[in-house]
Amino acid sequence: MLLAININNTETKIGLFRGESLEAHWRLTTAPARTPDEWGAAFTAYLLQAGRSTQEVRAAIVASVVPPVTQGVLEAVERATTVRAAVVDGRTPLPIKLDVEEPLTVGADRILNTLAAVLLFHRDTIVVDFGTATTFDCITGDGRFIGGVIMPGVRTASDALIRNTAKLPATELTPPAHVIGRRTEDCIRAGVLLGAADAVDGLVRRIKAEWPNGNAPQVIATGGLANLVAPLAREIESVHPDLTLAGLRFAATALGLTW
Repeated sequence: MLLAININNTETKIGLFRGESLEAHWRLTTAPARTPDEWGAAFTAYLLQAGRSTQEVRAAIVASVVPPVTQGVLEAVERATTVRAAVVDGRTPLPIKLDVEEPLTVGADRILNTLAAVLLFHRDTIVVDFGTATTFDCITGDGRFIGGVIMPGVRTASDALIRNTAKLPATELTPPAHVIGRRTEDCIRAGVLLGAADAVDGLVRRIKAEWPNGNAPQVIATGGLANLVAPLAREIESVHPDLTLAGLRFAATALGLTW
């Protein structure tokens, strides 16, 4: 089996593949203070919970945008499974082209989104990834990442609002029933979620207007908050919550890993 790990700023997503099938997946808080032993214990516990053994893992692959965490996770994977994990970054030989001015600065998650979109859809695509930041990855059908947009993530914006205002309460992010809120919490929900959805729609329209080849790209959403925001946005056509994990599986195949 293939253990695929995507380390992001807020959460680390772990997937377990049997062949092309995603058998199980989990999310952990990305905690820089966590030791390799703690990461390894978490991996082992989740595998056992899924009825799997660490010895069933034949290959592992890791992508990270949090350098202080990366080495600890790599050590944990090898201790728990005896497998040395491959790492995906801007230098990894993959069947895509990072057609931007500074390709080595492109985040691993954006590389994986590009790889998965190219191999799954074979058409021009805008991937809107709802994480700590909300990113817009612009991908052509012939396998080029041509850039994109980065804006504050939904929860990041909400947390900043609460942290920097004295009287606004912490509020659960659930879809608002109305734009005009009659309670403070409803006002915050409308502002954060509908504001994010309208920002996505506006940016997607601007991206489409600049699209270089005259094609009409499809727009898909992924990331931890995609299911919350996507139904509120008019430009998003579908949600693929495990797109980045699929990218890790494609990357493992491109690197010749077997599982």
